[in-house]
Amino acid sequence: MRSLFSKIVDVKPNELRALWLGFAFHFIILTAYYIVKPIRDSIAASNRLETLPWMFTATLVVMLIANTIFAAIVARMERRKFIPFAYAFFILVLVLFFVLMRTGSPAQQVWTGRAFYVWVSVFNLFNTAIFWAFMTDLFTVEQGKRLYAFIAVGGTLGAIAGAYITKNLIRGMGPANLVAISATLFAIVCFLVRFFPNNFTEANRVVPAREQPIGGTAWSGITHIARSPYLFGLAAAIVLYTTTSTWAYFQQTTLAREALKTSTDRTVFLSNLEIWVNTITLFIQIFLTGRLLKWFGVAFTLISLPFVSMLGFAAMAIAPSLSMLAFFQVTRRAAAYALMRPSREILFTVLKREDKYKVKSVTDTLGYRVGDQLGAWSYGGLGPNGIGLSLNTISWIAVPVTAGWCVLSLWLARKQRALADAQTKRAQSAPLGDISAAETA
Repeated sequence: MRSLFSKIVDVKPNELRALWLGFAFHFIILTAYYIVKPIRDSIAASNRLETLPWMFTATLVVMLIANTIFAAIVARMERRKFIPFAYAFFILVLVLFFVLMRTGSPAQQVWTGRAFYVWVSVFNLFNTAIFWAFMTDLFTVEQGKRLYAFIAVGGTLGAIAGAYITKNLIRGMGPANLVAISATLFAIVCFLVRFFPNNFTEANRVVPAREQPIGGTAWSGITHIARSPYLFGLAAAIVLYTTTSTWAYFQQTTLAREALKTSTDRTVFLSNLEIWVNTITLFIQIFLTGRLLKWFGVAFTLISLPFVSMLGFAAMAIAPSLSMLAFFQVTRRAAAYALMRPSREILFTVLKREDKYKVKSVTDTLGYRVGDQLGAWSYGGLGPNGIGLSLNTISWIAVPVTAGWCVLSLWLARKQRALADAQTKRAQSAPLGDISAAETA
């Protein structure tokens, strides 16, 4: 059985435990998230288009506060203590929303829904950032190229499971009880992290400092991004991704509200969308992601999402409809999860340990929310409530934006390769056990 699995995944015997735990970790946290994501998106579709930019702004404000607290705690707490602490906080807030959803008046439910939208948007980014920072700290660059695709499959299966649960239980259980199920799954994660091995590779055996507090200041991530062209490029790529994602999201919200009249119908539609996205993602991850990374390198997979986005916005400019939007979103998001995300994580493997957590927490949280703001307010300014441009015209504007994103992605891939080569040379020339040689500035 093990030999058969080794033919599917290029894994060494001493990596199996960490690999399966990473798979399970990713499965559980994305099951929990995708249970509440369709509920969040249905709340967005229930609000008027002019309300959404304000909800996005509220999300940014909460993100700024949360990111500062996150960085300060990471600087002082060991990894295995911090991760359960973070997920315990997620559980506490979800339980609070469960109570509010069950007890609030109709007028209160409107504001509870908006607050829930903001919270889910914030906690998901920390959820993802914490997980992948943990993985890049646990695995080396070489291991990441072999194992990240399989770990990503665990997340995709979790996303399918979460969306399927919501699709089938929303009518009978309602959103509040589904929130309680999500909180229960996060409780499992708090215990799972304790079982990850400390020393499953030679690299980890000579680097006991991985388990020490990370150090630095709460603002280290932001200052490092400002000083490094590579880190700034990483942040800019994420801002471009989220800006264009927000434009597509606003188009989805508008068309779904026009075509689907009830909140439950929209939740079911959005759950089906998640199932299709993640099913196609799973197929690509199993049969293509690892092979494409091995055959063509990071550049090919990293550019896939901006290229698909460019074609998709052109299609929406020519023939906008809910069905075209659904096809665009499924294709775009499958490319994001199956191709862009694993290759983007490889970009972080050449960073210092502090930057893996600090910079990643900034780019994957604050960077997302800055892109959201640019996307939300620019779409609002360009659309019916602004200067009055049509959905078609806004889609045409997105085409050159995504073309610029393609160029930036190619530059990042080339820079990562140069940094990885330099890191390897330093590690080969350094004494055994010297962690500084294995990290890049």
